[in-house]
Amino acid sequence: MDVLERIIESKRKEVEYRKIAVSQRDLEQRPLFHRQPLSARDAILRPGSSGIIAEFKRKSPSKGVINDRVSVTETTSGYVRAGAACLSVLTDEPFFGGTSDDLTQARQANPATPIIRKDFIIDPYQIVEAKAIGADFILLIAACLTPRQVADYSRLAHDLGLEVLLEIHDETELAGYLVGEVDLVGVNNRNLKTFVTDIDTSVRLAPLIPAFCVKISESGLQQADSIRALRQAGYQGFLIGETFMKTPSPESALKELLDELSEVYPLSQNQLIL
Repeated sequence: MDVLERIIESKRKEVEYRKIAVSQRDLEQRPLFHRQPLSARDAILRPGSSGIIAEFKRKSPSKGVINDRVSVTETTSGYVRAGAACLSVLTDEPFFGGTSDDLTQARQANPATPIIRKDFIIDPYQIVEAKAIGADFILLIAACLTPRQVADYSRLAHDLGLEVLLEIHDETELAGYLVGEVDLVGVNNRNLKTFVTDIDTSVRLAPLIPAFCVKISESGLQQADSIRALRQAGYQGFLIGETFMKTPSPESALKELLDELSEVYPLSQNQLIL
């Protein structure tokens, strides 16, 4: 059994437990369920946007503990101060050390910044839960779902006012899973079965992604040169977590990256050209 299979097996048990602990009706009564979600598309495409989706992640199956010494409130607020367009918060606990409360804390600390619930969504309950804990958009991973589930879950998300980031890893997933309800397409440079990263995956798939989708490159992004190359390939957003989280100050790491980018392409009229 590979890592992804172990995660999904664990997630099925977790979701069944959560359904018993908190009913969907109870989720729909929570205050955050009634807030108007923010648009990640708008935040990423806005003139001057860094396009960075900065992630809070304590650990991962491939790296173990990355950073368990910083708080979600301080880190996500720091990301926003440094120039992040959106935030990503892991809510899987067994494998990534995250919780739903992490996202709610990030929401309260950053009311004007779109936040994605980063998790392995395999049940509609998790989408309703995402709205209830303060998320603005959700991640749907093609490798975990059927094409029909992606379509159904995307429609449910839109009914709730949430946007959808579809994560794919290769040409087959892109061709088979992309539906019109998807708002953003993320190419994960990390193979979820082996956890090996290869940025060329994003470069290879870029021309195959339809123009109506915002293109996001995920995982393995560490150098400003990589982001420049991906921007030239057509990517508008970049989901980065480990690069920032492995440092004592994730906020400073993001600021340094953006400063390095602006040294080559100076800021003009408050617009960052990557």
